[in-house]
Amino acid sequence: MILAWSIVRGFFGFIFLVAWSFFIAASIFVLGSFKLTKIVNIVIHYWVSIPLKILGIEVQTFGMKNVPRQSGAIFVFNHQGIFDILAVHLVADFQIRFGAKIELFNIPIFGHGMRAAGALPIVRENRVEVFKVYKEAEVRIANGESFILAPEGTRQRVPEIGRFKKGPFIFAVNAKAPILPTVLVGSFEVMPKGALLPNIGRLKRTIEVHFLKPVETTGKGDSIDQLTESVRVEMKKCFDERHKLMYP
Repeated sequence: MILAWSIVRGFFGFIFLVAWSFFIAASIFVLGSFKLTKIVNIVIHYWVSIPLKILGIEVQTFGMKNVPRQSGAIFVFNHQGIFDILAVHLVADFQIRFGAKIELFNIPIFGHGMRAAGALPIVRENRVEVFKVYKEAEVRIANGESFILAPEGTRQRVPEIGRFKKGPFIFAVNAKAPILPTVLVGSFEVMPKGALLPNIGRLKRTIEVHFLKPVETTGKGDSIDQLTESVRVEMKKCFDERHKLMYP
């Protein structure tokens, strides 16, 4: 009975998420044209909160005290599934914009909304273009904006933390911005890579969002490899501990 209900809910809930996302993208495109950033932030909150509730996905947050409030920061997260960004935006009581693969920006309406919201277009196979985007975003960080990026580069096929690329860390060092390690646990189980529908077989699932202590980047331009790996180690430790508790 639960399986059948979850399939029906997942089917109609996912259709709603797609349609709702296009409606929200169109709204953000209009609002962004008038530079109504605060209203855009509110709209983004409703974009994520309603589908998560419909699909029976609860989000719990830990470590909000670690989030920088007086300056921009680079949040780096482990990419477990398509619900990662929804979960982070739900708990974020601060302005944050994400980086997404350039292909998403080519989707009519949706892509226009992403640009209007201030998302960063990431050309994953073109390092020069990626760093051009990062360079242009440095002034936005100086003005207090924050960005969230996935150093793994793509969603993982198993619930674990993969290898990190150095791009987001070089970006943080160049922008003189702190790095905020952000660990998501449970997002993979909501909808693994390759799954057709979300949250199948369960009435409810939980995604945990852990904001670890910020890492300063000042003077670390000569130790990017060490910086990248040390952040990965801390995030992996948190993920492994929490995942084992949630899915023993």
